[in-house]
Amino acid sequence: MIRTAHSGPAVFVVVTQTGTILSQILRVVTGDAYNHASISVDDSLQTLYSFGRRHPYNPIWGGFVQESPGSGTFGRFADTKARVLRVPVTEEQYAQIKQHLEYMYQDRQRYHYNYLGLLMAFFHRPYRRENCYYCSEFVRDVLVRYDVTGPDAFGEIVKPMELLELSGSREIYSGILSRYTAS
Repeated sequence: MIRTAHSGPAVFVVVTQTGTILSQILRVVTGDAYNHASISVDDSLQTLYSFGRRHPYNPIWGGFVQESPGSGTFGRFADTKARVLRVPVTEEQYAQIKQHLEYMYQDRQRYHYNYLGLLMAFFHRPYRRENCYYCSEFVRDVLVRYDVTGPDAFGEIVKPMELLELSGSREIYSGILSRYTAS
């Protein structure tokens, strides 16, 4: 576990490994320890935003979701491993990102999971569709859209593990997601 004191506005990038069948398959295919990414504007992480399962028992029906360490898929898989990055932002960036995430969630039926994009990423071929994302593609888009990082910081295809290399960020936690507490 890593903890440090913080000040100023920040967003939080969370990469996880739940233990779902899909995450286990992705782990074997990619060799990566973590295969899901979320973003939060709240250091408690009680509201995470991502593209994932709309229902914890149905891996097929995906879209834009709010996640929480104690409910949904994370609640179902209580031993979910996580790494949490604190990403400093300006007050303006914070407000814009928060508003963007809230707007997207209010209009969440408009957004869909980019299944084909995830499959094409395996073959190192980007595939983008309007209003469609897979988890790390979405987090990258938010960070680039609000100039938290430049468009060249990551390739067109970004895996959750690559988000851990985000310039200017600091890892504030590594451990079981349900045991995370804000400092």
